[in-house]
Amino acid sequence: MLDSVRVLFLMIILVASLATAGDKKKVLLPAYVLQAKTVLVIIDPDAGISMTAPQANKTAQDDVEKALMKWGRLSPVMPGMPADLVITVRKGSGKIVQPTIGGEPTNDRPVVVQPTDSGVRIGVQQGRPPDATQSGPQDTRAHPQMEAAPPDDMFAVYEGRVGLHPDRPPVWHYYAKNALRSPDVPAVAEFRKIIEAAEKQQKTKP
Repeated sequence: MLDSVRVLFLMIILVASLATAGDKKKVLLPAYVLQAKTVLVIIDPDAGISMTAPQANKTAQDDVEKALMKWGRLSPVMPGMPADLVITVRKGSGKIVQPTIGGEPTNDRPVVVQPTDSGVRIGVQQGRPPDATQSGPQDTRAHPQMEAAPPDDMFAVYEGRVGLHPDRPPVWHYYAKNALRSPDVPAVAEFRKIIEAAEKQQKTKP
């Protein structure tokens, strides 16, 4: 029953995503998003490891962090450190259902050595990443599974101090084909546009 509800929820997200990528309307964002300075980027805790592209989500995570650092507005932090925002990423497979490997700790990153345009970013994990979006008891052993998810890349933004929770939707999300593609990472570019539009709209208010 739980699996059926989850598939239905993901189908709703899929339908909503068809309009998300092409939505050019201005969106008002909460003040904490406009004031944010730090961000934790993690792989969607519900995502398994693709059998055909096992590094896809980790590569997307790395590419999003690099794009954020290049932007310069938000500084990525390691798990266990305070973060104003949490961004979850999930690389699309082009299929609604695909076989994956579950039970693996996809967000464990003891050490990060990340070349950037301005040097090298080195980070050390200081705690466990948030995993509250996972529903029900978790099998911590690696196991094959059939995973249902939107076929396109997913990028979702949450409030950092609250963290992830099944009952709290993201404050902003972007689902589109190749949204996490390197080196331009369109999802980060769209997030930047929406923040700049919100700030511009805020300034024009009486």
